[in-house]
Amino acid sequence: MHIVIMGCGRVGSTLAHILEDGGHSVAIIDRDPQAFRRLRAGFRGRRVTGIGFDRDVLEEAGIESAGAYVAVSSGDNSNIISARVARETFGVDNVVARIYDSRRAEVYQRLGIPTVATVRWTADQILRRVLPEGAEPLWRDPTGTIVLAEVAYHPGWIGTRTRDLEEAAGTRLAFVNRMGETLLPRHDSMVQEGDILHVMAAGSDMDRINKVLSAAPEEEH
Repeated sequence: MHIVIMGCGRVGSTLAHILEDGGHSVAIIDRDPQAFRRLRAGFRGRRVTGIGFDRDVLEEAGIESAGAYVAVSSGDNSNIISARVARETFGVDNVVARIYDSRRAEVYQRLGIPTVATVRWTADQILRRVLPEGAEPLWRDPTGTIVLAEVAYHPGWIGTRTRDLEEAAGTRLAFVNRMGETLLPRHDSMVQEGDILHVMAAGSDMDRINKVLSAAPEEEH
């Protein structure tokens, strides 16, 4: 997958290296050409100097073929504007923006732009947004047997009862993040558009669970 990152600070450069090591192509944007010094000598991705919400800059970075867009510059406004341009102008569904003001982060989350507030930022949190099926679990028990993990799912599951999803995937939904709020699934809960699902399962079952949820549900579900 091709991934465009805006902001070549400590966070952006770290993500660029992790993603490239994972076999993805990367383009990184920064208005300061000196910022690219944070990239290792062997970095093979594109370095694009400019503003991350400028259309020409985004096109130079390959936004039209991007599978994900990450905005981690030092400015909240720049991050959210560029994330919206990536999604609304270029049709990139998988976007995430780092926001310093946690109150604003919740507002943008409600607008459908996944955000990570800097007070609880880790590279792994952003990677779980960008590569939800390949990221490390949120938590493992001391034996490493049981994991709490965020899972990606096919749009066909939207409108399905959570209990039917659990039965089909053979797992237990631990909680759902919906529009910035964390909810415990109830007997009559339904999967809604934009929901972020977290399951509690045996680590050995995660490949199977991801496979089931990444496909459209059976007709009876």
